[in-house]
Amino acid sequence: MKYLTLACVATSFSALAASLPTLHIDTANKQPASVYPIGAAGINAKPAGRLFNIDGQVQYFAGSNAWWLAHLSKNSDIDIALKEVANTQYKVLRVWGFGDVNTVPDPTTTDPNKVYFQVLNSTGSYINFGADGLQRLDYVVSSAEKFGVKLVLNFVNNWSDYGGIAAYTTAFGANSTQWFTDETSQTVYKNYIKTLVTRYSKSTAIFAWELANEPRCHGCDSSVVTNWATTISKYIKSLDPDHMVTLGDEGWFAAADGIGDGSYAYSGSEGVDFVANLKISTLDYGTFHLYPNSWGYDYTWGSTWIDEHDAVGAAIGKPVILEEYGTPFPHNHTETERLWQLAVLNSGVAADQIWQFGTYDLSIPASYLGDVNSIYYNETEYKLLGRQHAKEMLAKSV
Repeated sequence: MKYLTLACVATSFSALAASLPTLHIDTANKQPASVYPIGAAGINAKPAGRLFNIDGQVQYFAGSNAWWLAHLSKNSDIDIALKEVANTQYKVLRVWGFGDVNTVPDPTTTDPNKVYFQVLNSTGSYINFGADGLQRLDYVVSSAEKFGVKLVLNFVNNWSDYGGIAAYTTAFGANSTQWFTDETSQTVYKNYIKTLVTRYSKSTAIFAWELANEPRCHGCDSSVVTNWATTISKYIKSLDPDHMVTLGDEGWFAAADGIGDGSYAYSGSEGVDFVANLKISTLDYGTFHLYPNSWGYDYTWGSTWIDEHDAVGAAIGKPVILEEYGTPFPHNHTETERLWQLAVLNSGVAADQIWQFGTYDLSIPASYLGDVNSIYYNETEYKLLGRQHAKEMLAKSV
């Protein structure tokens, strides 16, 4: 069945259609082609033991996060950011591949809140292929190919920022823990996955598909998330066997793992078991995050957290990435975060991605995109935590 504009579907959608002229219902997952070139010649990244082969070279690397990149309206802003990322020698940038809403944003709003990719309501899911929708992500992928930056794109947020699981539960019922097994939510989620994966499967700019940002199922048995991750990663591989897949979790341990002191990060209370999830055959590498101040730990504990995940990766034989780390000290992160970077350098952890990349060189204020954890391009601390660390990771002997 061809996709239909909302104006062409049942009359119960007519009011919504009037306000959403660029949206489509995508029952057959057919979609308009990108207006930007995607699919430049190159080599897909892939695991190589406990490291990665990127562009034909097995190496350690540093990267970053810029959740906001596909929520910028101007192509020139996207180009500036990716050029600066490439100039830093970051190999991988993690970008939100989701933008879920229950109601269409006011078109007069400013970036990054005017772009949305999917509308969810009780009548279904509507993908926005318009200029304020997936065309923004199209340009990010196209520009990343041009600048030689690899992307991690995730499909949903555990948190309510830019929709997330809360947007699904608002539209379809259930709650945040039931979402992982709710049939309607999972059907819509898988349709969105199919839309993105089939759209960008030919791009060598995709480093990995990521199931979610920081999935949690608080109070659940960890088997709920492990079973969900097994099902969804297998589904993604059925659509695109040529790109890597990862979970996007914070790296929580379960009590049964026998790691740590049984405190919060080791208790399994968030329903996630890093060890069990890393063993899933259709997940290519493991992720873990590091925010001691939010979790009730000293900053020096961060090096222990890094070593523990490195040891699990070595035992299972897969790469692990410190995918997010940050401290709430604007413009003064070196004292806390440099110790963690040195711990990564002295470990077998394949890569780290600092949270997050910031720049003052865009057409919108940096404060619209940044937070207390951001490090800003070419500020004093960036020269050490960004440029020097990226250089050190690339120079590390394999």
